[in-house]
Amino acid sequence: MKRTLLGLAVAAVAGLTVTIPATSASAATGDFGPDTCREGYVWREARPADHVCVTPGVRTQTRSDNAAAAGRWTSGAFGAHTCVTGYVWREAFSGDDVCVVPGVRSQAKADNAQAANRKVSARLWINRYTVGPTDNGDGTSTTTSVDDIARIKLSGDHYNFGQVKLYLRYNTGRLFWSGTVNATAHSGFAGGSFGKKTGVFDCSAAGKPSNGYAQAYDVLSGRWSARVPVRIGCAVL
Repeated sequence: MKRTLLGLAVAAVAGLTVTIPATSASAATGDFGPDTCREGYVWREARPADHVCVTPGVRTQTRSDNAAAAGRWTSGAFGAHTCVTGYVWREAFSGDDVCVVPGVRSQAKADNAQAANRKVSARLWINRYTVGPTDNGDGTSTTTSVDDIARIKLSGDHYNFGQVKLYLRYNTGRLFWSGTVNATAHSGFAGGSFGKKTGVFDCSAAGKPSNGYAQAYDVLSGRWSARVPVRIGCAVL
């Protein structure tokens, strides 16, 4: 018999000698907002606003190429910024005419394609699941719950690989449930990803507004996910 739930409660590159303050470097040692890089990556900074996440070696190469750019220009078919023989425009962003070797341009293109995957976007969403008996194959079951009441599963991607803390709170901020999960690589999901079954009943129903929220915390970066509305704290009859 089905049980029911009752709710209770560009700058353009000019001059090409770019001074970059040390504090502008981003690694997963702090929360730098939506452009926070995953552990092991830093901002490329081909220009001050370039927050594509790359390896430290690529950023060093980028700074070197910026500093050497004026010496690699000549007047030619593409104007005053035509590259000397052996070099091509980097094209890390629209209008980027710093001259680099072809391999560096290919690297910039590849890094641009991976930009979103290397950021701690801390995406969080809710799936739902039900619990049924586990057949041991001998006529017995490991679990006895056969209700069809949905529980809350917290899923996410774009985290650092490592520990992520999860919370379900009432809108007042009072904690209802918490847990931890280890974000790892999963096919089809960017960065560290996870799925955590909370065991908490999903109390959502037509006409019942959310009374709480789910949120995740990436331990390595200190970055929080957005709050995802939920309805929690109901009785099972």
